[in-house]
Amino acid sequence: MSVTSGRPAIVGAEAGPEPPYPLQMEGKVISGFGRGSKELGIPTANLPVDAAVTPWIGDITSGVYFGYASLQLAPSHPEHAPASSSSFSVFPMVMSIGYNPFYKNTVRSAEVHVLHKFSQDFYDAHMRLLITGFIREEKDYKSLEALVEDINFDCEVAKASLKRDAWAHGKLEGGDWLTKEL
Repeated sequence: MSVTSGRPAIVGAEAGPEPPYPLQMEGKVISGFGRGSKELGIPTANLPVDAAVTPWIGDITSGVYFGYASLQLAPSHPEHAPASSSSFSVFPMVMSIGYNPFYKNTVRSAEVHVLHKFSQDFYDAHMRLLITGFIREEKDYKSLEALVEDINFDCEVAKASLKRDAWAHGKLEGGDWLTKEL
């Protein structure tokens, strides 16, 4: 049986995020464990997990979340949008907050998979997250293939969930924060 059997293809209320969402998180993109692109084929941008900066992070359930990421890319980055009214570019995202039991991590991490194919890395870029909802709790897997299958399904759930009109970042509480200049 597939690890995605019985999982919903869309999550969250049709009317938009419900409390405690949306949640905000931001920071400089840091190096992670180096598994996202190389081992999983699913590149991630990692943010520091710091309860002093993001108080809710210590209490939130370990699992997979979705929403929007905005990136302030360097002018030299190929995806930098100089003609935009903001130095931030907004993309849908899915993220894992937790310990990644398949890898037996002992440190809690926040790993963001931006649902856009970038031509190069963006370490040290300023990233803001507007977390709009919860997809599922984290779990362990019997194989790397099962983990990748579940992550790919998470990406499809995030895309489908965010396509609804009430979930557009411009309509969300805090959506304007994604592109507000520093």
